[in-house]
Amino acid sequence: MFTYESSSTERSQGGSDDICPGGQIIYDAESGVYVCSSTGEVIERVIDERQEWRAFTPEEKERRSRVGGPLTSTVHDRGFATAIDFSDKDASGKRLPPRKRYEVQKLRKYQARSRVQSSIERNLAQAMNELDRLADLLHLPRNVREEAARIYRLAVEKGLVRGRSIENVVAAAIYAACRELKVPRTLDEIAKYTRSARKDIARCYRLLLKELDIRVKTSDPIDFIPRIAHTLGLTGGVMKRAAEILNIARERGVTAGKDPAGLAAAAVYIAALELGERRTQKEVAQVAGVTEVTVRNRYKELAKELGIDLPQQ
Repeated sequence: MFTYESSSTERSQGGSDDICPGGQIIYDAESGVYVCSSTGEVIERVIDERQEWRAFTPEEKERRSRVGGPLTSTVHDRGFATAIDFSDKDASGKRLPPRKRYEVQKLRKYQARSRVQSSIERNLAQAMNELDRLADLLHLPRNVREEAARIYRLAVEKGLVRGRSIENVVAAAIYAACRELKVPRTLDEIAKYTRSARKDIARCYRLLLKELDIRVKTSDPIDFIPRIAHTLGLTGGVMKRAAEILNIARERGVTAGKDPAGLAAAAVYIAALELGERRTQKEVAQVAGVTEVTVRNRYKELAKELGIDLPQQ
């Protein structure tokens, strides 16, 4: 045991005399408590939050850590559930006997069944698998996946999924998340990787905006430039010039009512021509997900309104 000196917090609240009048606070290291020496009253219990094992390298520390993965909305149970390992070996590395392996296999099966019990959990499990599939195909970042999962969970809570295709609502949630977080993905791109029609996804998207009160801004054509330019192998100078063209066009009101992807494709096409990194209208249109006619019409409009003299093609 050793004498305990009051902390600044205790002094601000009246000091240790108010906590232990007429005595002295001592610390019992064996039981981990602070005790008043005169009354024997336990003042405070101390919890040792340090690990009980030692690690000398980052690899040892990582191997001995007991924390799990972070909670995430992209898993139907948010990552709370446990899983039984598929290994057929015990803690010492020895292979389990046949009877024990059979018991572990049964436990693993019961564990998998217990994770999904209600109809809502089954719906979420199926929806999150579909969300992961679509997000992988669309190369979406983690924050978009989390936001799409959050939107879908809100839709389930409000009963918007009932009577509708899970695939349609998941695709609509992904599109809404992309619009919210300014990640350029079009409805046509999302519909390409689903069995749903574009109009069905658009209908679910409008429903989500209305019922969940989601506020999304109009798509900015500049957001589409990096993806188009990188796919075509264009330099940063082309991207910068394309952004300048779109900023001037916005100031002059040329972009109003036009498809953002088409405007971005036209601006990239013009910038590539100006800087000598020529790409065909067909190449640009395929990457942007628009038609060649759209690229041709938009680039002619931009060149005329902004007074851009294009080199001979």
